[in-house]
Amino acid sequence: MNSGSTPSEQRERNRALYAAYLEACNEHDFTRMQSFYTPVLVVNDVPMPATDVTAQFAPVVAAFPDWRWEVKHLVVDDDYLSLHFRVTGTHRGSFQGIEATDRPVAVSQFTLYQVQGDKFTHVWDLADMGEVLRQISSTGAL
Repeated sequence: MNSGSTPSEQRERNRALYAAYLEACNEHDFTRMQSFYTPVLVVNDVPMPATDVTAQFAPVVAAFPDWRWEVKHLVVDDDYLSLHFRVTGTHRGSFQGIEATDRPVAVSQFTLYQVQGDKFTHVWDLADMGEVLRQISSTGAL
């Protein structure tokens, strides 16, 4: 936590930081997204260059051009942000070998971020991409 601010001020700064990041995510602005990361971001306990982190989003938004994260719950505790999202999109391009189906998808995602200053240093993330595949497969339905 920033020693020059109250816990309440720090929580509000972290909420504002996340709101700006979410806007970049939902606009699929990878360059702006990357500006929120330290040069090496630890993702699910694996250090990754920030460029590799943002590159992971490209195949998803290519297949689901309307991919969006909607925050359902956000908890800020010191330098940690815990989020529950509803993630939605429409399958309009090839994804993991499945050609476009125009099917909508909706899944839950849970993410924990650690913040240092105005950058994310660590991210622990769980998104049910198996459920996305089920929803776009021939047997999947919402």
